[in-house]
Amino acid sequence: MTLTTGTVPTQAQQSVLSRIPWRSVAIVVPFLAVFIALSIGSPAFLSFQNIGNVLDRQAGILIIAAASTLVLIAGGIDLSVGATYMFTAVLCGTVIIKVGGTEGAVLGILAGVLSGLAVGIINGVISTYLRINPLIATLAMSFIILGATKLVSQAGKEGIGQIRVDVPEFTWIAKTEPLGMSLPIWIALVVVVALGVVLWRTTFGRYVYAAGGNAEAARLAGIRVNLVRIATFALTGLGAGLAGVIDLARTPSVPENDAIATTLTFTVLAGIVVAAPRSSVARGRYGGRCSASCSSRCSTTVSRC
Repeated sequence: MTLTTGTVPTQAQQSVLSRIPWRSVAIVVPFLAVFIALSIGSPAFLSFQNIGNVLDRQAGILIIAAASTLVLIAGGIDLSVGATYMFTAVLCGTVIIKVGGTEGAVLGILAGVLSGLAVGIINGVISTYLRINPLIATLAMSFIILGATKLVSQAGKEGIGQIRVDVPEFTWIAKTEPLGMSLPIWIALVVVVALGVVLWRTTFGRYVYAAGGNAEAARLAGIRVNLVRIATFALTGLGAGLAGVIDLARTPSVPENDAIATTLTFTVLAGIVVAAPRSSVARGRYGGRCSASCSSRCSTTVSRC
């Protein structure tokens, strides 16, 4: 007498199923569900033009979310990304207005990106060598940066109103469309892929996971945990600065509302934290967090379709 095993998975099938990262897939499923629902509910949503507009608007968020993921995996958190984003945009716009021309555009871009890098390094030093909880350190830094933003914006304004940067030598960043897609989309894709490769295929990426998994064991293994964490904060600040410059090129008005900084911060955090498969940050899934950050804003576009 033989037993039928048609409904019983074989050992090979069980081995394949056990290798599937179900926790990573879990965040992709809601993303696809929202995407399909919006496509059915509004035919214009699935058009190439609208998808391009969505990706163009989310380019800055993707860059910040990708960089912030490294901080979270390394055992930290950065609540100052929104304030840094706004500060770098205001600083970039102010420099462009004051200097003018191509030189002003170049100096403005450098000032915006490097100021974001500087804020990230300061956050890293405070939270590691000064042993202040990253949550408290970066929250306090966000208030300091918002205050500095107000001071810088006063220098760039002419009378009452917002700083407006409508300079062709600078706005070409948003208007250039290689292969039919805007340059900010390509920049975001390069950043996301590059940081993914850094995490998965480099020694530094393994150090980031080790620092977040067990810092003491990593130190005993010879890893300079503090420097690794400072580097992740620096990359996050650099990403926020780059995002601020890109979004400034896309919109002529400089963002100066504190609510913008708060909304951006929690949009990024919602994506990278919700996508975490476990409470242990060292087991973070990079791709899932970037997808979650992008999907957190997709539903808002259906009203514009």
